[in-house]
Amino acid sequence: MSLTDLKRRKPKPRKKLSVEEFIEDANNYAFGQPSLAKKTRKKKPTNESMELKKQSTKIYRHATFTLTEQSIEQLNELAKTANVAKSRLIRMMITDFATKDKNELASIIENSLD
Repeated sequence: MSLTDLKRRKPKPRKKLSVEEFIEDANNYAFGQPSLAKKTRKKKPTNESMELKKQSTKIYRHATFTLTEQSIEQLNELAKTANVAKSRLIRMMITDFATKDKNELASIIENSLD
């Protein structure tokens, strides 16, 4: 399972351009001028979008890893019941695992079914 499967699914809205605007935008691009598509009127941020923006300021990298079917099911169930994104759940688990002392880690690893 790759973390790309865990990303947000909401598509970003795109501005509709006419043929003339598209050609003009291509000319602007060729001359290194700003794009017309980027000159859209900005909406006032809502509470939800401001909250997403705060979380999105961190730099994340894609990671690929292998999980068993049982682990995937458990992760899906945890994400649903906790109402938390799967990638965030994984980051929380990593942070929790990193704070354990050596004896706790050895015990967890020893009792692991994988």
